[in-house]
Amino acid sequence: MFEFPQFSKHSVKNDVLSGLTVALALVPEAVAFAFVAGVDPMVGLYAAFIVGLVTSIFGGRPGMISGATGAMAVVMVSLVATHGVQYLFAAIMLAGLFQISAGIFKLGKFIRIVPHPVMIGFVNGLAIVIFLAQLGQFKAPDLSGALTWLPQDQMMLMLGLVALTMAIIHFYQRSRQQYPLLLSRLSL
Repeated sequence: MFEFPQFSKHSVKNDVLSGLTVALALVPEAVAFAFVAGVDPMVGLYAAFIVGLVTSIFGGRPGMISGATGAMAVVMVSLVATHGVQYLFAAIMLAGLFQISAGIFKLGKFIRIVPHPVMIGFVNGLAIVIFLAQLGQFKAPDLSGALTWLPQDQMMLMLGLVALTMAIIHFYQRSRQQYPLLLSRLSL
């Protein structure tokens, strides 16, 4: 479990670059999931830092995800709403103990029992819940303090930015499939 890896100049450079990439990607993700969970964004940033620190100390595995997830953020919404932020730390620690226990007892092999349609349904349900949580970004308080939809000009700007982002993601993926060699040379 505690093996010290052998480092070379090449691996150190790759590790530093991958660490910076993950750190830069984790900041907006942690803030977004903090909004979904209904907690202060600083709580999400602190949590992301601690998760990364613990993973780096105890060692991760290739392909292991160590960060905020939509599934945990959605569950935390009801926890924070009913009990407050005070119970969030205890719930996360308990979830971590469950994960460590599952690893010690090698229970990961039982994920094969879960049917594929169940996994797809879970992910689709999670997408719907995250979408509904994002609708609050299209509302602003009026003079009385009640949330109403944005004015038409601001709403059109917001919808245009959303459409532009979706188009970039869609066409970038398509261009990577059609021109992989060209894009790999451009990204060097």
